[in-house]
Amino acid sequence: MRVLLVDDQDLFRAGARVILDSQPDINVVGEAGDGFGALVAVDQLRPDVVLMDVRMPEMDGADATRHILDESRAARRGHRAKVVVLTTFDLDDRAAQAIRWGASGFLLKTATPIQIQDAVRTVHRGNSVLGPNDLLSLLEAQFTTPRTVPAAVRRLTERERSVFDAVSRGLSNAEIGDELHMSESTVKTHVGGVLRKLDLRDRVQVVVFAFEHGLR
Repeated sequence: MRVLLVDDQDLFRAGARVILDSQPDINVVGEAGDGFGALVAVDQLRPDVVLMDVRMPEMDGADATRHILDESRAARRGHRAKVVVLTTFDLDDRAAQAIRWGASGFLLKTATPIQIQDAVRTVHRGNSVLGPNDLLSLLEAQFTTPRTVPAAVRRLTERERSVFDAVSRGLSNAEIGDELHMSESTVKTHVGGVLRKLDLRDRVQVVVFAFEHGLR
């Protein structure tokens, strides 16, 4: 897979490059030192995964994530990258914002080499690198006021709404199956229906959606 490193610290980028390039299935195709450089590099290099520092001068990682994952920009590019944000704080509000804008998760910059390698692979496979408790802690600090429930939620079937509620609580497919007495394959089908009807990218976005609209 192709990886882009974005961080304003040269030393961190150099270390991350060594960690990732040591793996036969990972190729670091470029680096950038700020958000503006990241936008140019994504358009030119078309990486699969962007490892993005959230705190940078000029344009920070949260704003860069928003632009990179913007649907119209991705359509013009003809390529969709995934983003993992890096932060030095457990409850960084800009990391939370990046998650709201579509990042597939976050890592602390103190992560081990193996954790960084595994995170890149996990995101490339279409999963998140954010544990349920981490995500809930991030978002609980961001949303305190109930919001209007969108009309799209009313299009969910009763079973899909139950699955939506379970996913928003951070449950895995296996846990949802146990709770709702369904097979994992049936849960997966309902999760897919929820994502389609609510126009969401992944499970992380389900949790964000639930917080944004006061459904948690």
